[in-house]
Amino acid sequence: MDLERCLGARLPADYKTIVDHYGPVQLNGHLFLSHPATDRWNLGRWMDKTVELFSGSDLADAECPGFPDGPVFGGPDGLIPLISTDRGEYAFGIVGKAGKGWSILTCDGDEQDFYEYQMPFSEWLHRYLTGEDMFGPGSAVFYPGPVVFESMPTTEVEQSRTWLGPERVV
Repeated sequence: MDLERCLGARLPADYKTIVDHYGPVQLNGHLFLSHPATDRWNLGRWMDKTVELFSGSDLADAECPGFPDGPVFGGPDGLIPLISTDRGEYAFGIVGKAGKGWSILTCDGDEQDFYEYQMPFSEWLHRYLTGEDMFGPGSAVFYPGPVVFESMPTTEVEQSRTWLGPERVV
């Protein structure tokens, strides 16, 4: 994947599967998942812009697991943006040390602190969609009923379409 070559890191397999099957999509009206093969919602460009935005922020005092001097953004050794919300929340992936796999680190755009979730992206997403605090304490958002998917148009003339996932068991 060209994106992985640019990042200098391989993205988690479960993340790539979800992106390939569903992206670009908005989940439950606020969680955005881009795709690398689209022009309008290009995952690589979004990652680059997000890395640039966060790298330009003064986060030296931020609590960020694994980064005692403040977070570093971009691959292969920094935080790689994976997903965001319209509430200013971001989930980043970081390649684990000593072969521990990936971890998810999240932040709320209004706070400086990052929270670590040592689990695969698919588990993190599942927990988020079932209403757990996955962007830090007090961040839970639960919408009853099935997950609402809304495609994000990839061209000027394409219309978005909405569909429902299966009923969720909490």
